[in-house]
Amino acid sequence: MDYLEKARRVLEIEIFELKRFRERLGENFSRAVELIRETVDARGKVVVLGVGKSGHIGAKIAATLTSTGSPAVVLDSSNALHGDLGMIADGDVVLALSASGETEELLRVLPAIARFQVRIIAMCGNPKSTLAQNAHLFLDVNVEQEACPLNL
Repeated sequence: MDYLEKARRVLEIEIFELKRFRERLGENFSRAVELIRETVDARGKVVVLGVGKSGHIGAKIAATLTSTGSPAVVLDSSNALHGDLGMIADGDVVLALSASGETEELLRVLPAIARFQVRIIAMCGNPKSTLAQNAHLFLDVNVEQEACPLNL
């Protein structure tokens, strides 16, 4: 097995996908950054919501925001409807991550979030998804090909 060749192939795929993402960056990205900045400046926080791998990515985003001085918390979708919605306050911004935009556990939380005065930024791969349609802003993070042979 040629591990060096496999590593190079993984990097090629990642570079390809990053270039695709760069081409899709548009006004909504700038709006999302401004919305997060305005929220933090107004003493609100970023509430990150995701399930599975998207949840892990969201946790990393929240950790980075927190370490750079922007308050952020991770809201676990499965616990959100069992008392953890108390993390959310009016004026926060919700960053919801889902590859498909149809993750059932995440979608179940959206109606409960609607009672708060928050903005939702959806990061998913389908602009027609339920998540994207219920968000204030949509960021397209569609991936054509994963570097993982299991497509994870």
